Amino acid sequence: MTPSRPQKSDLRQLPTEQILGTATNLDQMSSLEIVRLINDQDATVAAAVRRALPQVARAIDVVADGLQHGGRLIYVGAGTSGRLGALDASEIPPTFNTSPRTVQYIMAGGPRALGSSTEASEDDTAMAAQEMKKRKPGRHDVVLGIATSGRTPFTIAAVEYARGRGARTIALTCNRNSPLERASEFAIVTEVGPEVLAGSSRMKAGTAHKMVLNMISTGAMTRLGYVYGNLMVNVWTKNEKLVQRAIRIIEQATGSDHETAARALKQSGNRTPVAVVMLAASVPRSKAAEALKKSRGHICQAIAMAKSGA
Repeated sequence: MTPSRPQKSDLRQLPTEQILGTATNLDQMSSLEIVRLINDQDATVAAAVRRALPQVARAIDVVADGLQHGGRLIYVGAGTSGRLGALDASEIPPTFNTSPRTVQYIMAGGPRALGSSTEASEDDTAMAAQEMKKRKPGRHDVVLGIATSGRTPFTIAAVEYARGRGARTIALTCNRNSPLERASEFAIVTEVGPEVLAGSSRMKAGTAHKMVLNMISTGAMTRLGYVYGNLMVNVWTKNEKLVQRAIRIIEQATGSDHETAARALKQSGNRTPVAVVMLAASVPRSKAAEALKKSRGHICQAIAMAKSGA
């Protein structure tokens, strides 16, 4: 599929580019008036996200299915949108102890754009296709393009390239009927409307998209068994703080005391899920690990298997 040419749509027509009537005298407001106005507008974001929940739930199902079959979740974006994708991708390994391969990001302008402005890169469709080509997207991968306007050429081109090679594709925008929505299999549209600072999508739009990305990644990982109850049972144990957190999780999951939980964690080889199954099912490490392997990491199923000797 040939990368799209830069979109020429009139930004002035987009809801997110309109002027917020209550903010036209922003420069004349006191500090307290400014924060009250911003807070009032932020209070509308959750409602905008709520209206998109069916599509968010669909995205969770698509992502969970792809990851279950060895695929990846790949975020794509430019500017604030790209940075939000990078943030979520970077938080998944320590939270769920997954491989960095599992959730990735592609940022217009590359990693250096995470900390500095490279605005021209968002029009570079050739680079978008090249970066996506490096990932070799396939039918089990899910590519999620993030763009408030829904017309960012870099993001559209990356999504088109991935879809042309069989990957599942999702758009995350704040404006309906956008080029990015048309390029994707389906769209999540959080209609937050005009910003307090006109056109500054790092504000309500960014907040909405951070909320949605939290839902998608947390929801998918939960569906895949990386969560027990609402506990981060796969949390890394790479420093003392995280070891103590793991012990606390084992206590909460099994009802054991601190000493028992700490001993089980050590016996498990610092693998929290194994320790939980060991204590919950009263089995040795080898049996707990075997049950977790058979259940593909689902702790509830692993406990039941271990107890039954399956």
